[in-house]
Amino acid sequence: MLKQRILTAIALGIGLLVVVLLPPQSVTLGVFALVMLVGAWEWSAFPRFQAPVARFLFVLAVAVAMAAAYQLTRDPERLDALMAFALGWWLLAFLWITLAPARHTRATVAAAGFVVLVPAWVALAHLYQSSVHGGERVLFLLALVWAADIGAFFAGRSFGRIKLAPRVSPSKTWEGVFGGVFLAALVALVGAGWFDVQRFGFVSLCIAVVLLSIVGDLTESMFKRYAGLKDSGAIFPGHGGLLDRIDSVTAAAPAFLLGLGWLEMVP
Repeated sequence: MLKQRILTAIALGIGLLVVVLLPPQSVTLGVFALVMLVGAWEWSAFPRFQAPVARFLFVLAVAVAMAAAYQLTRDPERLDALMAFALGWWLLAFLWITLAPARHTRATVAAAGFVVLVPAWVALAHLYQSSVHGGERVLFLLALVWAADIGAFFAGRSFGRIKLAPRVSPSKTWEGVFGGVFLAALVALVGAGWFDVQRFGFVSLCIAVVLLSIVGDLTESMFKRYAGLKDSGAIFPGHGGLLDRIDSVTAAAPAFLLGLGWLEMVP
């Protein structure tokens, strides 16, 4: 299983480099949008939509919301407002996971899909278009989140004892969190040098982003538990569905874009 996960991760990493760095901007943005729409299809199983028509209509509604949000956020003030709204949602999701992880309805689970996927799409699109280094910023964000996942996986397997959120994801531990944050902090230090920014502020932002990415992971786990699913899909051998790969990114991307604005790294 571990070998399969590693091989799949390598293939995904190579594909990501090609998609972000080589094609015209419009093609890359199209791929980002397609990823979110595949994620929307997988999410449509969380509210227990069974009929393909119902799931298709959910994806269509997410697509319309994505297009509308992208157009509206061409105004920087509206972009900041949407990212702040997304940050507020993830803080609320943390409380949901902590206090009432079993309290769901089909309507709340379906609505959560919009709040998770639409701001994430907007954040990735604007991050990518933010400057001539936009592609590097997207790749760094993904590397940061993946480093946190890798650190958490190996630290959790080696040292994990104290459960993080047993009612949502019994396999995750606090030791895994610390391992993930540690490895991500090292990546953040490299990123600070690469982007030539003040280290303390940038590394602090990256650690906050990683902590939110953990909330994103746990949130998807909470909704999968409601739907009775182990994985969101079976696209990637050893990794599950697409949402299982981007759940952390959906929380990290809006916070990262917002934080870069605070650090004046985004015009």
